[in-house]
Amino acid sequence: MFLNCTSLVSAPDLPATEMSYGCYNSMFSGCTSLVDAPELPATTLTYECYVNMFSGCSSLNNVKALFTEATEYTSIPACVSGWLDGVAASGTFTGNAAATYDPTDIGLPSGWTFTTE
Repeated sequence: MFLNCTSLVSAPDLPATEMSYGCYNSMFSGCTSLVDAPELPATTLTYECYVNMFSGCSSLNNVKALFTEATEYTSIPACVSGWLDGVAASGTFTGNAAATYDPTDIGLPSGWTFTTE
């Protein structure tokens, strides 16, 4: 939808709480001016729903995603593969306090801080 939109500074709200296969795949990929990701309130992910979502967003340094699990037919890494590739070297990821995944399972860059709410 916004693939390679280098002028996009502010993302629209994405209030969906139910995901479908590949629904946000590559949505903001290459949006080099995007700093803050829209809040992602869904708690259960589906296959490839966030794959490459923010890939190449070199200014992105703030993500809040509240997922805790994936549907029974997939895994969290399969839902978020590559989604944070090429983002800013440092930033903050806010996750759901009920989540049990390891931050490395979601591709969190090593310079980012992981917090929960």
